[in-house]
Amino acid sequence: MSKEYIKFKLTDEFITFWGGKLFRIEATASFGDVEKGDKGGYVEKAENLSNEGDAWVSGNAQVYGNARVSGDAQVSGDAQVSGDARVSGNAWVYGNAQVYGNARVSGDAQVSGDAQVSGDARVSGDAQVSGDARVSGNAWVYGNAQVYGNAWVYGDARVSAKKAFNKGWFIGGDDTEKITRIEDQMGNDYWKTQYVLGDYEINDIEPAEEKATHPKEIVIDGATYILKDK
Repeated sequence: MSKEYIKFKLTDEFITFWGGKLFRIEATASFGDVEKGDKGGYVEKAENLSNEGDAWVSGNAQVYGNARVSGDAQVSGDAQVSGDARVSGNAWVYGNAQVYGNARVSGDAQVSGDAQVSGDARVSGDAQVSGDARVSGNAWVYGNAQVYGNAWVYGDARVSAKKAFNKGWFIGGDDTEKITRIEDQMGNDYWKTQYVLGDYEINDIEPAEEKATHPKEIVIDGATYILKDK
């Protein structure tokens, strides 16, 4: 028998996942863009979805473990939220995106495509993580930052500028003290105390009149670092 809850119930329809069951949900009241009777995605238990706000899980999306979707957050498509992850505020996780571990996605942030947010990572504000991007460890992507393509942000890295990163590795910490500061021609920090490894591409999303060309090379403590554009 289906068990009734305030705004949704777990139906008898389920899928088997890792030896357990995930149940399709059904709205028992109208709220937000959801009408009473609408079928949603799959959850392992009622605690995976808050009864407060307009939070909803739709499509074939799955929320399980101790993960929780709350506020007005949406998880849709084939997205998965698991572990102890939290999706809250007006955040939206969709496509084939995965949010797991102790990760947090909040504010108006969006995680989409095949992107993964894991570990203790945070994505907040108006940040967007998409494509095959990875955000993990203690990394934090926030503000208006965009991380997409094959970009990786991990360790203790922070990405917050109005920049779009679609290639490269952004790693927190600077044990070697070889790279501690990289600046664009306007003198604005891209990163502080983070490594920047591999090929990367920076697409400025400021208005056209504010664009600055990133230098092809920089010299730090007598060492020259070549910046590759692809």
